[in-house]
Amino acid sequence: MAALQYLESIQNEHPELADWYNSLADLYQKKLWHQLTLKLDQFVALSAFQAGDALIKLYHNFITDFETKINPLKLAHFAVIVSQQYSEKEAAISFLEGVIEKLQATKERRIEEPILYIKMQISKFKLEQGDQKECKKLLDDGKSTLDSMTDIDPSVYATYYWVSSQYHKFRQEFAEFYKCALLYLAYTSVESISESFKLDLAFDLSLSALLGDNIYNFGELLAHPIIKSLLGTKGSGLVFPKGRGQSC
Repeated sequence: MAALQYLESIQNEHPELADWYNSLADLYQKKLWHQLTLKLDQFVALSAFQAGDALIKLYHNFITDFETKINPLKLAHFAVIVSQQYSEKEAAISFLEGVIEKLQATKERRIEEPILYIKMQISKFKLEQGDQKECKKLLDDGKSTLDSMTDIDPSVYATYYWVSSQYHKFRQEFAEFYKCALLYLAYTSVESISESFKLDLAFDLSLSALLGDNIYNFGELLAHPIIKSLLGTKGSGLVFPKGRGQSC
């Protein structure tokens, strides 16, 4: 089978990951799709696959073979991760739109959830291209979809609020950024994001709290564990003047 042949070929390139490939091949052959999804979750996070187009190749040569058999939202998660390896934004958008078409063709229930998750990544790419109008349209459509649904996965809320925060940051709308970024954090585990990401976000939040209209205190921000990322940095003066741990 082509999928197994692909795993064998990349095992030759990365012999140190032989156990991973053997596990993936075993779960694939046994058609244990849920377990395979969990294993892939760990696999795509390996440092060996964070550069180049390794994940793009993995998707097109392996995941596509069973993409309609796994949880649609997990497929959306994988697709978004893969899309970030495309060097050209248009190619990434085209790839994601293709995944949306496949999801729509499955006629699964609650298909709006994974589609919305993917569309928010497309919205982010549009913003990075400078297309504020299309980004805003996708965000507005996304909000309408969210309002019409129940029992929504936290990751879907998180991606909506994250892209919304970046839209407002791009437009220097500080109060709106502050609100959306805090809502993003409400749906995100702090342990799941990198230290550099925490530091950048904590700094941006602190600055927006100072610059935004109608933000009168740091209470909500100071109560969030992400603010600890600023301790010991130059940015700590924004919320911890003279190192005393007191708010401005």
